[in-house]
Amino acid sequence: MTRIPVITGEYVPVYQPAADVFPGPDSALFHRGERYESWIPNDFTVIQGPDCRWHMVGITHPAPADFRSKDQFDPATLHDGEWQLFHAVTSPGTLADVLYKDSFRDVAKLLPPDARPGERRDIYAPHILEKNGLYWMFYGPGPIRLAVSGDLYDWSLRGPLFEDHDSARDPHILPYGNGYQMTYVSQNRLLGRYSEDLEHWGAPETVFTIPRDGVPESPFIVEKEGMFYLFWCIYDGTNGPYDNRTFVYVSKTPKTFDHADCIAELPVHAPEILRDRDQWYAFSAEWPHRGISAAPMEWR
Repeated sequence: MTRIPVITGEYVPVYQPAADVFPGPDSALFHRGERYESWIPNDFTVIQGPDCRWHMVGITHPAPADFRSKDQFDPATLHDGEWQLFHAVTSPGTLADVLYKDSFRDVAKLLPPDARPGERRDIYAPHILEKNGLYWMFYGPGPIRLAVSGDLYDWSLRGPLFEDHDSARDPHILPYGNGYQMTYVSQNRLLGRYSEDLEHWGAPETVFTIPRDGVPESPFIVEKEGMFYLFWCIYDGTNGPYDNRTFVYVSKTPKTFDHADCIAELPVHAPEILRDRDQWYAFSAEWPHRGISAAPMEWR
């Protein structure tokens, strides 16, 4: 039976970036070692760690001086300095316990360029999952790369996983069958690859081609009651850089949604969909509040 996801409560602004020092190297706008008061987070991932705290890791950079809102920004500088990941944590507990205003607090940022020698400076849209006591982080942009950690604080690089277009980004990994299905953005499509060990990935297959102008962003797939639900948000230049239109498609397989039905449109940017105990939550970046917000969600 197909279920319809519905946001059922108010968004709570659970993470507001704190002032911090830019780790460098210098970008067009920002300088190594200088402190910037306002930072912007974007596509992110949330996972509970071995310390029973919830960890949030995602794109971040200082806010350009001319950034005011989704309607007041300069596209040429909007993403300047997106070269490191924010890392924020909660106190120990369930999501129901810790999802209150500013409950995620900054700790040291992760993987600036100096910690990733030989890689491009940009680092985008991580996804983290746990396997056998180890945390696996997948990130872009192209090629998709891997880092691993035992505690979510210290990371070891494993390098690129496969060759792909340099636009490859926003990976999401779903346990599926006897292995894992990766879905990621490549140009204006979502591609998929399968792996049994998270390190060796098969050939790409087209998962979804959006039936309109624009590009898909931030795919996230949920399996529920034998059906697979693909959440993705759009960027087409008509609704600001942090577009809050997330579309939900349903299929009997996570490998293709090209002929699937669109069953919902949700007000979320860079959707992260989590379940803890019996409660579902939708997390959203830079909408409706600055930072990251979370709201309860139900399947009807």
